[in-house]
Amino acid sequence: MRTDDVIRTFTEFYEDRGHRRITGSSLLPPPGDPVLFTTSGMHPLIPYLEGRPHPLGRRLVNVQRCLRTTDLEEVGDPTHLTVFQMLGTWSLGDYEGPRSLEWGYELLTEGFGIDPRMLYVTVFGGDERTGPDTGSREVWERLGVPVEETVEDNWWDNGPTGPCGPDSEIFLWTGDTPPRSTPTTDERWVEVWNHVTMRYRCLDDGSLVPLPQRNVDTGLGVERLSSLLQGRTSVFDCDVFDPWRRLLPGLWPLDEPSFRVVGDHLRSSVVVVGDGVRPSNTGRGYVLRRLLRRVLTVLRREDPTRTLGDLPVELIRHTLDHFRQDVDPSHVRQVLLDEELSFDRLLERGRKVLSRPRFSGPLDEDDLHYLHDTHGLPRELVLGLREQ
Repeated sequence: MRTDDVIRTFTEFYEDRGHRRITGSSLLPPPGDPVLFTTSGMHPLIPYLEGRPHPLGRRLVNVQRCLRTTDLEEVGDPTHLTVFQMLGTWSLGDYEGPRSLEWGYELLTEGFGIDPRMLYVTVFGGDERTGPDTGSREVWERLGVPVEETVEDNWWDNGPTGPCGPDSEIFLWTGDTPPRSTPTTDERWVEVWNHVTMRYRCLDDGSLVPLPQRNVDTGLGVERLSSLLQGRTSVFDCDVFDPWRRLLPGLWPLDEPSFRVVGDHLRSSVVVVGDGVRPSNTGRGYVLRRLLRRVLTVLRREDPTRTLGDLPVELIRHTLDHFRQDVDPSHVRQVLLDEELSFDRLLERGRKVLSRPRFSGPLDEDDLHYLHDTHGLPRELVLGLREQ
């Protein structure tokens, strides 16, 4: 099943069950929000999860583009991307967790055709603040899906305070043997869908009080599910990356780890620029700058003549279309090229600074802090130059 079909099947399934589709928001949170980027589909909905009436009602579904900087160092493994799409559903004080799980099981097994024997779930086992999630466990046992109880792994929150609650995570077996073990003991169980019963608010002292309404919030990564349904071993092999697989090897011969970093970070940069961010030394702009500098560092490791000017506009257009961004690809391309020029100037300055006698030996932390604070040379750039 192709990615577009996954999205359509998901949204139509929930629309048939009374959910109204809301337009996926930008990567940029509303003014005043302390986070740099939208990290999940529920982020723009926090006011409604806390009780404000939503104009489209109590049952919602959407496709939200997300960015997670916490996954930057994990990019390259089979399941993590920096920018991705998340499918989400919400019950704002309407139905509760058991119905959400029943629908989720129906969609996975009948809508997506997943063999029920390939599924395993985890549920919240209870702690000193609240008891176990017996409602979720009973649903899974009735459906015949094996259950593992955890504590920390199945408690969802959005920070030290705010909405929270127990969750049930659904895993799909990816091993080449019949399923065995449990999700917490075998990484071949890959999480595909999280269902949160959001019924509490956590206060500053860590105590829990009931929310004005009991909500359900679910999230499912599009690219991860697509790769599993397509029988691929990683998100970088699903159909979303077909144009990258077709065009990049002839342009820049790269080993597989380098291909994954370059493909992920360039896609992410295109989407971030498409949502209006420009490279800078702080905040969102610095995240974009880090992405592009890491791309350029990897590209030039073997060939210093490689340039983003060679990047086919087709890949930029494909990425913008996939993330539903109405932006001129040539404009995005120019932003990338301008940042490459800025990076080249920084490299030239960095080489001159590092050629000074003071830096002829091993660099310690004081040296790295000085180079950053005085000359604007990031740690990763300095270390990369020293390796050349």
